[in-house]
Formats: sequence, C-alpha cells, structure tokens
Amino acid sequence: MTRPAITQPQLIPVTSIDDHLPAVPASALTAEAIRGRLATQSTWTPEFAGDGGLFPGRAPSGAAVLIPLVQHAAGLSLLLTRRTDHLRDHAGQISFPGGRVEPEDDGPVATALRETEEEIGLARTCIDVIGQLPVYSTVTAFQVTPVVALVEPGFTLKLDDFEVAEAFEVPLAFLMNPAHHRHHRFEFAGTERRFLSMPWQGLDVEGKPRDYFIWGATAAMLRNFYRLLSGA
Repeated sequence: MTRPAITQPQLIPVTSIDDHLPAVPASALTAEAIRGRLATQSTWTPEFAGDGGLFPGRAPSGAAVLIPLVQHAAGLSLLLTRRTDHLRDHAGQISFPGGRVEPEDDGPVATALRETEEEIGLARTCIDVIGQLPVYSTVTAFQVTPVVALVEPGFTLKLDDFEVAEAFEVPLAFLMNPAHHRHHRFEFAGTERRFLSMPWQGLDVEGKPRDYFIWGATAAMLRNFYRLLSGA
C-alpha cells in the first residue's frame, strides 16, 4: 500500500488526546530508573511497530537514532533536532539525531553515535549508551533502531547546517505525559493515515518563543518509550 506525503501535519485534525492515561511518575524518570527499566524490558511490547505502508520505489534500509537524555539537576531533558527544509526525507521535521547505517558501522549503536557526532557535533565521550528500543519501520522504508543514552550537560554543539536547522531540548516529563499526546487522522483519495503528535512550545536559538511540532516517527518512538517507562 502506498500513501501520500503529509507536508503540513499541524493542520490535520486532532481526533483525540490521551489525557486519560497516567503520566510516568518522576521516580521512573531518573537516569538509574530508566537504565534499570531498559535492562528488564524482555516482557515489553511496543505500541507502534511502524508507520504502515511505504512510499513507492523505496528499498528497506537500516538506520539508527540516538535518544539523548541530558542529565540536568532539575531533571532529564531530551535533545532533539529540527531538520533543514530542503532535505529529501523528513524536511523541516523534528527528529532524533541519527541516520542511515553505513558499511563501516559495527551495529546500530555505532551508527547512532557516528551520525550524532556528524549532525550536531555531540562527542561520543559525552554519551553513555544505556539501551535500545525495538526497531521502528518508517514510511520512507528505514528500519530504525532507537538507541537510548545519557548525556552530561555542559557540552558544546556544532550543527551540520546542511542537515540540521537547530537543536533544542524538551523536558522528558512533558513528553512522558500522555495529556500532551494527540492523535490525528488524515484521509486522501480513499487512503487513511493516522499519526501521533506532541506539540511543544520552547525557545529557539535566539531565545524567542517557537512552536515545535513533534510528530510522526519521532512521536511514535517516544510513545513506545512512554509505554516502556510506564510499564503499560
């Protein structure tokens, strides 16, 4: 099944909000609690395995992304990127740092670390990998392994301005609260697409308020992370 691209997801109607589901408690959002949960996830099944369907003419490719959790004294935050508008895939979207597996990569962790360093300049020495989430299949035919890591604050980033427009942080507690998880439904020419979003208003690189529309594969992988941490 093929599906049309969604270029303005923020305009797609919201069908429901998951404010009936419990937020992950603060006690489960510490570095050690997350490390322990990742080590004992054998009985856990993710809510979303992929986007469903494919754009035509795409052969499956391996990929990996980093879920970088910055260890601030006030709590963990998630480091995300906004992709530049001219890219072929996921242009302008909010995403984790990461990308396609290259032949020289020794597994998904190596891919996630290499891509993170190339895209945003976050050195591997700042990153403590603590686990992985199940592979997620995107509509653009990438088989993505999310790699979860802890990051000490105080790092300096150097963005690849061809791929990354900006990097920003969102409190993990915000993302792990389903009251901020919105479901959308889109129908075109008899084809239906559904996706999740987690809109966030933060400050851009100039310190001005900016709306960040976290949606699609990024939101789905975060929802899987929520299911893992909540034990649901």
